[in-house]
Amino acid sequence: MSSNPVKVILYRWAGAWGPFKVKIPCGECSLTVDVIEDTFANELADIPVELESHDWLDEWWRPLKSGGWHAPIVIVGKRVVSQGHALNRGLLTEAVIAEHVKTTELTNTHVFGKESCPHCVRAKGYLEKAGIGYEYHDVVKEPRSLYEMLGRVKPIVGPKTPITVPQIWFDGAYVGGADELEKIVKNPVEPNPERGQNSLSPTGKIAS
Repeated sequence: MSSNPVKVILYRWAGAWGPFKVKIPCGECSLTVDVIEDTFANELADIPVELESHDWLDEWWRPLKSGGWHAPIVIVGKRVVSQGHALNRGLLTEAVIAEHVKTTELTNTHVFGKESCPHCVRAKGYLEKAGIGYEYHDVVKEPRSLYEMLGRVKPIVGPKTPITVPQIWFDGAYVGGADELEKIVKNPVEPNPERGQNSLSPTGKIAS
């Protein structure tokens, strides 16, 4: 599914209002622009994004509707993600991906996991044994993968449900964890009372 560009709005410390005029350039505004452009080119390289810049003093009342009052102000969607200091690129990445996943769907097969997770290894093994290609996303080493996983799973399971790994999409359809994947690829699961339950198992609870 295609999506419209995610709009990022920047209000920088510049402009004029009545007799007041900004005469000193804002160093943190300049840094924020650099961070935005570099994040667009790297972490968000394949996500359609659009940057809109405004001089804050020319229209200071506009960002107030979203809670922005101290330039530099960065707004993604309708939410202020940073104001009053240079932008943290992680906050920008998280906010843009959260908006992006609202209008897009995953295709093909994806496993979101981490190296130290035996259930993630088990899930990958099921797919490899069945000869099914997949994309693996390490949510510890790749912040973008973590943000995308959370952004896609939380609306399905609810904001209060703890999210564990792996989280799996099979041929574009959300599956859940390794046990749910096993039912699809027809591999037997050996009973293991120490394994616990995935947060997306049928009970929706984590074993204590």
